[in-house]
Amino acid sequence: MGEVVFNTSMTGYQEILTDPSYSRQIVTLTYPHIGNVGTNAADEESSAVHAQGLVIRDLPLIASNYRSTENLSDYLKRHNIVAIADIDTRKLTRVLREKGAQNGCIIAGDSVDAVLALEKAKAFPGLKGMDLAKEVTTKESYSWQQGSWTLEGELPEAKAAEECKFHVVAYDYGAKRNILRMLVDRGCRLTVVPAQTPAEDVLKLNPDGIFLSNGPGDPEPCDYAIDAIKAFLETDIPVFGICLGHQLLALASGAKTLKMKLATTVVTTR
Repeated sequence: MGEVVFNTSMTGYQEILTDPSYSRQIVTLTYPHIGNVGTNAADEESSAVHAQGLVIRDLPLIASNYRSTENLSDYLKRHNIVAIADIDTRKLTRVLREKGAQNGCIIAGDSVDAVLALEKAKAFPGLKGMDLAKEVTTKESYSWQQGSWTLEGELPEAKAAEECKFHVVAYDYGAKRNILRMLVDRGCRLTVVPAQTPAEDVLKLNPDGIFLSNGPGDPEPCDYAIDAIKAFLETDIPVFGICLGHQLLALASGAKTLKMKLATTVVTTR
């Protein structure tokens, strides 16, 4: 059970499933055919599947891609993630668009109980007031110097320290690997730290910049993060954030945040 949201991406379902930002959420994908290119370890955004469940229109019988090592169905089973297909996802998306994110529950097995599923959905407390950043964050600090995957082959080896001009400390509130890779592509070597790392510990690292990552849940209960960011704002060190990190930066700057009606990711191209 979880909060039912939708995502309009045509590709990247494995990246969505392993994105920590989707913790406690059941993701509805609007693109009709999901699973056609299988799965592989290189496309994972984290070491686990964080989405609570998956809702799709059609699961292809065959997964075909030169990078695929496992089909989507087996991948979900291995990670113990429940999913459902043959759903009119566009109709469901219209409901979510008009009424906002809804509580939901998917039950699988030999004895499916619709009444029990409804009770569980109603009992889900929602994400307001839920601090999930400290649940999905790394347990220990680590270095990251690997750049992005290219069509030439698998993921590259980590760059040498002398190739990375800037030292950036990245707070992991639910960071995606590809965000870290893109920072490396731009000349940064990263020290990734847990969400609750005190400001003084980060300042001892003498970083050139501080990055506040994406993540799940409500930013308001994250007092530990807001206090640390306030301390950084009193220095001359550049600080920037995305997603949850951007909201935490806003709260530390005196702004307020509120939950949008649409809990969704709409993907556009230029």
